[in-house]
Amino acid sequence: MDFNEYQKKAIGTDLEGKKDGNNIFYLGFMTKALGLVGEAGEVTEDIKKILRDKNGELTEDDRTALTMELGDVMWYIAVIADYLGVSMEEVAEKNLEKLQSRKQRGKLHGAGNNR
Repeated sequence: MDFNEYQKKAIGTDLEGKKDGNNIFYLGFMTKALGLVGEAGEVTEDIKKILRDKNGELTEDDRTALTMELGDVMWYIAVIADYLGVSMEEVAEKNLEKLQSRKQRGKLHGAGNNR
């Protein structure tokens, strides 16, 4: 499955639907942004527990749980991107272009979006 196929299927499970993708205060935008942060927090919480409780040793159950949480993060990204009118493929391509540019300029390290 490619990114765009995933996005199309993910959108089909969005209960709020794309009612007003031009208004950042639209409930869909707000709930998806909050959901994305929440799911990313669950990923980091699981990693913290593996570090704290298991001395950093991953089990297959840990891998499965993290994979599921990463899928939840990806769902929110797919739906937010749709609200913005962009495809997941475009998001992925733009991200790699940005990272490749930073690498070529020796700017992978550092702070700020415009490095």
